[in-house]
Amino acid sequence: MQDEKLPRREREKRRHRRQMLAAALELFSKKGYHNVSMHEIAERAEFAIGTLYKFFKNKEHLYKALMMEKAAEYHHTLSGVLSREGDVLTILKDYISAKAGIFADDVATLRLYFAETRGASFNIKAGLDQDIRKLYDELVEQLASTLEKGIRKNVLRDLNPYYVARCGSILLKRGVRVSTSRPVSIRTFASFMTNW
Repeated sequence: MQDEKLPRREREKRRHRRQMLAAALELFSKKGYHNVSMHEIAERAEFAIGTLYKFFKNKEHLYKALMMEKAAEYHHTLSGVLSREGDVLTILKDYISAKAGIFADDVATLRLYFAETRGASFNIKAGLDQDIRKLYDELVEQLASTLEKGIRKNVLRDLNPYYVARCGSILLKRGVRVSTSRPVSIRTFASFMTNW
């Protein structure tokens, strides 16, 4: 949509970048970050290796760009749900559904992120986790604000909304990591939070 307003050369540049990132994601998720070379990525994306290096100075830079792009995409989706006006329980249900949908629809990216950034010997996460953490913290604040609205309206229990938002996000993350084949239910969260 916004790309259509850009000059043709810039649109092509963005399309090429997306193709390179898609090829990297495919290879990284199949073989693991350490088992993929920049040459393989260039070949899969059907670009010369020099072209790939014009976009990304090295494999770590490419990986970080891929993870940040995905994190920003997820943040945009979830933030959009939490920004809506209306019934708090409906917003929370939609947020949980959207988060479960992200996990279910993009298992390759999430598997790659969790597998490659958790190893103690893997230093690629330096800086990346801080950037992703910033996006995560913004979502927690938004979720806490939504919970606070529900508490003020006596729809939710009077608990610390920030702590509930943090715990809820962790539970959702862990629950979705265990099984992405079925959507996460709001029942457990709602029964914990509601007054009825």
